[in-house]
Amino acid sequence: MATFFIILQVIISILLSLSILTQQRGAGLSATFGGSGGFYTSKRGAEKILSIATVVLAILFVANSIFFLFI
Repeated sequence: MATFFIILQVIISILLSLSILTQQRGAGLSATFGGSGGFYTSKRGAEKILSIATVVLAILFVANSIFFLFI
């Protein structure tokens, strides 16, 4: 039973890392050199789904970590 939750924790952590790394935030240095990076628009489409998935994966990661306290 514990090995299932360990494997689940590893899978969740890999997916969480990938979802965080694939998100795009701002324009970086392009705003310094005159690019349009001074404002953020609302999230739409795949970016919104990725943002929601990141939150869900983070909640699952914390819940699974707390569950390990009681095993």
